[in-house]
Amino acid sequence: MLKTIYLAGGCFWGLQGYFDLIEGVCKSEVGYAQSNIPNPSYELVCTGMSNAVETVRIVYNDQKLDLEEILQRFFSVIDPTLLNRQGNDIGSQYRTGIYTQNNDTLEKIYRFIQRIQYYYDKPIQTEVKELKNYYPAEPYHQKYLQKNPQGYCHIDISLAFKPLNELKTKD
Repeated sequence: MLKTIYLAGGCFWGLQGYFDLIEGVCKSEVGYAQSNIPNPSYELVCTGMSNAVETVRIVYNDQKLDLEEILQRFFSVIDPTLLNRQGNDIGSQYRTGIYTQNNDTLEKIYRFIQRIQYYYDKPIQTEVKELKNYYPAEPYHQKYLQKNPQGYCHIDISLAFKPLNELKTKD
């Protein structure tokens, strides 16, 4: 069965590039979630006025990839203790977040974060919320790192090739 989750982990290019390499991910798209302004542009998002966050919409086959693995992989490539920052990217649009429209999924995410908080010295800052809205980003942002392999990325995409048990997850 196909399911959808929205992940924000700093610049959306790297997160999309990483998850595109994970078996079970059927489709990904970068965009802006939780915006106070309908259909914001990249330029508007960068001002912080929209309160939108750069997000990757991930459609996955839950028979091949379950939510637990998605969350473990997500937390292995971000620093969830940072607020409004990942790598060299700073601003509210680069905050970490997990969004869904499914209440059961939200509960599973909350429990996962409670379980892994023990392994962090600082509080986890990753927001977990019901998805308010999502708008696809401009075409030049889609699959950016495929089109621009030397483009900036704060995520080590090669980690997608490691088995889950070899990742530096905290759980």
